[in-house]
Amino acid sequence: MKFIVAGLGNWYSMWNLIREAASAADRLGFYGLAIPDHYIWGREAAAWEGVVEGFDATLESWAALAYLSAETERLKLGTLVTPMSLRPPTILAKVVSTVDIISGGRVFLGVGAGWSRREFEVYSDWSEAAVRVDKTAEAVELVKKLWTMERVDFMGRYYLVRNGILEPKPIQKPHPPLVFGGEHLRMLRLAGKYADICYIPPWIKMGFEKALLTVRAAASEAGRCDMIAFAGGRTSPLSSKFDPGAYIRDVEKALGIGCSYYVVSFPRDSYIQSMEAFASTVIPSYT
Repeated sequence: MKFIVAGLGNWYSMWNLIREAASAADRLGFYGLAIPDHYIWGREAAAWEGVVEGFDATLESWAALAYLSAETERLKLGTLVTPMSLRPPTILAKVVSTVDIISGGRVFLGVGAGWSRREFEVYSDWSEAAVRVDKTAEAVELVKKLWTMERVDFMGRYYLVRNGILEPKPIQKPHPPLVFGGEHLRMLRLAGKYADICYIPPWIKMGFEKALLTVRAAASEAGRCDMIAFAGGRTSPLSSKFDPGAYIRDVEKALGIGCSYYVVSFPRDSYIQSMEAFASTVIPSYT
């Protein structure tokens, strides 16, 4: 089981904690650290994450990850997740490739369709859900081509590239891992087609097992049954205080339903101490 630290947000007010958590995760043997990729959250969404002040004061996530790559040595760094159509896919491909290079090949790209209308209206263009998913599929195709091909000609419904060049390529081959985090049917099917890792959140309405079967069926249709791994866990802490028994039970549950990755979060008022306790009481049993 590989453990990905999450639940830190990308708020400016938490930057010192994010830096400290990344260094601790690197030192303690966690596999990776993921932060969300939002330019603005809005009061309601931020409150759900426990942030009531400065809820729109965020850091640019890929710039922050580039900085963290210089302060860590082994830790994988990425997003959970990036709204794929928030930026032009060509720009996103270049940004992620750059961070992969300067980190020595340690990034992953979280793939999502986006949910915040306000964010898209400020920084991009808002579309209905079906169109956002269509754009996500095109964006993934285009990003992968730019990462792997010398010249790219791409004519989609939403994106057009002629004689596209992206150099230098990412260090990781064939490309940095794609981590899907969507919970709706079409995104799960896209995960089966494209994901290297599929994170299925515990609150998914159809249930974890049905979601897993949906992804596997789509992966089978795409001829990539052995090319996708699953992640369980959660981006919020299990309880207000670190309870090793509760975490062990949840890890066992994820392991039992076919997960090889576990997304783990801790109480923010004792985040680093909880990380250290998790590393000493939980991780050794699964490595």
